[in-house]
Amino acid sequence: MSQGALYLGKERCRFEVWAPFREKVEVKLEVPGEIPQLLSRDGYGLWSATIEGVPPGARYRYLLDGSVARPDPASAFQPLGVHGPSAVVDHGAFAWSDPDWSGIPLEQMVLYELHVGAFTMEGTFDAVIPRLGELLDLGVNTLSLMPVAQFPGARNWGYDGAYPYAVQNSYGGPEGFKRLIDACHGRGLAVILDVVYNHLGPEGNYLADYGPYFTDRYHTPWGSALNFDGPYSDPVRAFFIDNAIHWFADYHLDGLRLDAVHAIYDTGAKHFLEELGERVEAFSLKEGRLHLLIAESDLNDVRLIRPRDIGGYGLDAQWHDDFHHSLHALVTGERNGYYADFGATRHLAKALAEGFVYDWAYSPSRNRHHGSSSRDRHGRQFVVFSQNHDQVGNRPGGERLASLVPFEALKLAAAAVLLSPFVPMLFMGEEYGEENPFHYFVDHSDPTLIEAVRRGRRQEFEGFHWGTEIPDPQSPSTFAESRLEWSKRKSEKHKILLDFHTFLLRLRKNLPVLAEPARDHLQVSDHARPKTVMVQRAKGGEKVLILLNFNSASSTLAGQEIPVGRWCKVADSAERRWLGPGSPLPERLETGSPAIISRLSMALYRMEFQP
Repeated sequence: MSQGALYLGKERCRFEVWAPFREKVEVKLEVPGEIPQLLSRDGYGLWSATIEGVPPGARYRYLLDGSVARPDPASAFQPLGVHGPSAVVDHGAFAWSDPDWSGIPLEQMVLYELHVGAFTMEGTFDAVIPRLGELLDLGVNTLSLMPVAQFPGARNWGYDGAYPYAVQNSYGGPEGFKRLIDACHGRGLAVILDVVYNHLGPEGNYLADYGPYFTDRYHTPWGSALNFDGPYSDPVRAFFIDNAIHWFADYHLDGLRLDAVHAIYDTGAKHFLEELGERVEAFSLKEGRLHLLIAESDLNDVRLIRPRDIGGYGLDAQWHDDFHHSLHALVTGERNGYYADFGATRHLAKALAEGFVYDWAYSPSRNRHHGSSSRDRHGRQFVVFSQNHDQVGNRPGGERLASLVPFEALKLAAAAVLLSPFVPMLFMGEEYGEENPFHYFVDHSDPTLIEAVRRGRRQEFEGFHWGTEIPDPQSPSTFAESRLEWSKRKSEKHKILLDFHTFLLRLRKNLPVLAEPARDHLQVSDHARPKTVMVQRAKGGEKVLILLNFNSASSTLAGQEIPVGRWCKVADSAERRWLGPGSPLPERLETGSPAIISRLSMALYRMEFQP
């Protein structure tokens, strides 16, 4: 079942919409004197008609039972916002220049998460394009975009989207988005888009006027749950699965990041995510190019990324929150909220060696056992980070790591992520230590909803004991404060940090032992007293040793703790060229010789000789 306005050429357009309980559905073009045209209904409640005299850009609404005028649920463009008319888009008209684009394998990806509105002063797709060269120079090869589906107003994180098929008008609409993706592919960059299949935003959400898209059986923290397993759920599932195919087919995207899949409720024998995975895999086979599905979940449920033939859903990867929490708790010392479950080097060591830290282990913050084991999953199935939009923006002050920890700790966190046996991701501005906050911001029009958002944000932070004083999400200044300041990249401290990230990413790319995110030749040990983690990685005859010291003072590793062999130093964040205090580590390490590693620092050694 397909929905929306499909432009057929020569000013002919096929309109289709699902409204099973309506007695009459008409399409009304936004032309003075235009008479609404009746659609025909099939046995499943799908109304459709092919209409002449409809050029690309024509604006329209559906008229339900002769009196209720609503935008198209599958609108491709809302030029006047969530309450305005929908517009016909000719997806075949764009002149793509990427026919030879074959994508980037997941194991080779280095992701860069960005918010289109806050990434530049202009806040548009077109304004991102001139910055692509700087991201390539950094070593990034994949953009991970926060949601761009039409949301209310001009500023929003995107998780309040009301039209899953439409591209945000204030960012540049469908044409602007295609220009960005085409430019990325032309420069060798893949593009992943964040999509929200667990709820819709409250403002401009008219799906319930069309049919039983929502259910009262479940509830999400953000609004009504979608009906993926109740009566009439087949067309609802098809609506969102077709949405995924739409992004791949009409926008040439390389992957989708599925927001908060733990809030996609489905108790049926075939979970929505499994069916989604099947459809996307079939589309990829037909197109001859892989299209990725990357989940976000707080369940630590390995079924998400296990193959379908052994009982999993077959998604390609998921965000590795346990890695983030382990790292964040070590470098910040925070222990509130879910950080109560972390804070020891053994947590990070387990996250590196096995994936999930909580693999049906007791979680103090939840007061119960949590998670399942992921030790049999490949490293490429986990995306790791020290910051992302959630972990920064869902703090009262939107503080980035650069505002929470010393400069040395920023380098240490960067090394933990970029040298990990997983797929690394940076959050925009992290690479040069942006201090501007990244707040939560909205642009609603309903005063009651605005106050509800303010109240909800205060309540959200109660478990963290961070206080209730937060910037007003509705204020334009809250959004303005969240923009990047690109000029900082050239100042000394920021430039050094940027150069350090670039250096680490070059090491990751050029050293085969680091290039593949695999854990099959990995040894991790933690030394609780000096708060250090030691990682050995091997590939072929090559071995590296990574030392991570999370102590606020220099730590001594006993000679017997140094792995057998002679090791040559490749990188050391304490060196003065990285604005460090100077490194006490020798250029060569050998078994039996103790070593002192500087506070909050990392060092990378390469095996020079093994007896």
